[in-house]
Parts: sequence; structure tokens; C-alpha cells
Amino acid sequence: MLVAWKYRKRRSIIQWFDPRAWLIFFGCYLVSTLAFWDIRFLSFFFVVALLVVFNSGVTWKESRRAYLFIIGFIFFFAMLTFLTGRGGSEVYKVEHTIREYKAPFSIIGWTPTLKITVERAFFALSQFVRVGSIAVMTILIPYSLNPALYGITFKGLGLPDKFAYAMDLTMRFIPTFARDFQLTVDAQRARGYELEKLSGGLVEQVRKMGPIFVPVTIHAIIGSEDIIDAMDLRAFGVGPRTWIDVLERHTRDRILIWLGVAILVASLVLGFLGYGKFWVPETLIRMFS
Repeated sequence: MLVAWKYRKRRSIIQWFDPRAWLIFFGCYLVSTLAFWDIRFLSFFFVVALLVVFNSGVTWKESRRAYLFIIGFIFFFAMLTFLTGRGGSEVYKVEHTIREYKAPFSIIGWTPTLKITVERAFFALSQFVRVGSIAVMTILIPYSLNPALYGITFKGLGLPDKFAYAMDLTMRFIPTFARDFQLTVDAQRARGYELEKLSGGLVEQVRKMGPIFVPVTIHAIIGSEDIIDAMDLRAFGVGPRTWIDVLERHTRDRILIWLGVAILVASLVLGFLGYGKFWVPETLIRMFS
């Protein structure tokens, strides 16, 4: 049985709009954000993301794990970029050093060195704001869109029936897989399998996780075959599919769509004119030149 994300109807700015309109706006927002590296332009998208979050009706208790994971993930890679300088070399060519730390030892003639530069610091900050703005908006989608409307929403965006239904199943796969994984873990623990006492190297630990991975994988394969058989028995794909739910587009939905398109067009025009590239304050550059 397929399950869905923890959706509930709430007073939300997202649920106030037609889901098709919101996904179109999100698509425009996503492309527009990726058009910039300038922290000044990215701040606008970050503020928009925060406004949506605070008016989404999604509580911290509901989304705490998702936000902590994604924020930690983004922070880790931003710090990795800051410490190594990799990733920013395509954006900037010259670095202005703030401070340089050298290790008191050498490894085969190489001395570990940590260089802190103005460009690395601002690139890491821009990367965090850029990816964070997109991630924050993305996390809200499964909590705010009705799972019963996944299929008709993608169909309403002009996608074929097969693709719309595939997107519906994809949106339900992750929570279903997580449910099956937890059930398998509980069942194996009831049989005396102690997951907390795994020892050995990485390969050995993966081998010992076989009683968990094998049943979950087999169950996922069998479940997918059951869905395929059920769709075949109902002659899915033979003709146009009908949907029970009907979505209606209102004036506010059109306004949201045109707002997203306007942001997208403005972003593309600014990028074409040369704005939005990586930026560092001239004051800091002169200070550390």
C-alpha cells in the first residue's frame, strides 16, 4: 500500500493557490535563483523563501528533520568549498588573502595550508544562500500539496497521462520506502537482530545490514510489480485517463503565475545584461590588497 507525505489541510499561502499555479511559480523561482551568484540578488530570493515558510502553516515540529538535514548538508558543502577553495575557481580568478595558516608538519614534502580569502568567504556565503533558498521552498511542496491531487496536477500542467501518473508514484515512493524500511527494522529487532551493535569496517557493516536491505528491496520490487499488474488490469494507457478531482483556476492563480513569469524574465534579462555575477565588496578587496 502506498503512503504519502505528512500532508494536512492548513491555513497556508501555498494551499490558497491552485497547485498547478504554485508549481509553475516554483519552477520560475528555481530557474531565476540559479541565474545569479551575486549575494545582493540572491538575498531577494532568500527573503521570498522565508516569507513563504513563515506563511506556509508548516510547523517546525512537522518539518524539523527535513530542515535540519538539508541545512546541515548545505552548510557542510559550503564549508568544504570555503576550506578547499574548490568550486569557486570557475567563478573568480583572483583571491585576496585575509589570513593563511600552515601546519607545523609536512606530508611527503607537502605542508597542509588553510588559506582564508575574501572570495572564498563570499562564495561560500553565496552558495549557502543560493542552495538554501531553493531547498527551503522545495521542502514545503510535499507538506503543502494534497497527495490526492498529484496526478491531476501534473496532468493539468500539460503532461501526458503516463508521465503524470509516474510523477504521482514517484512522489509517493520515498515515504512508502521509509515506511517499509522501518517495519522491516522493527520486525528484525523482534527476532533478536541488534542493529545498534554492528561492528567491523564499512564493508563488514554493509554485509551485516543484509537482513534489512534484502527484504526491503524485494518488497519494493514486488510492490512495483503489483502496481504494474493493477494498472494493466485496468487498461491503463489504452485511452485518455479520466480524473475524479477537478482543479479550477482563479484570478489569484493567474496573478501568481504572471508574477513567477515576471521574475523569471527579469532574471534572464539581468543575466543577459551582465548583472548577477559573483560579487565581492570593493571595500574588502582594497582592504586586503
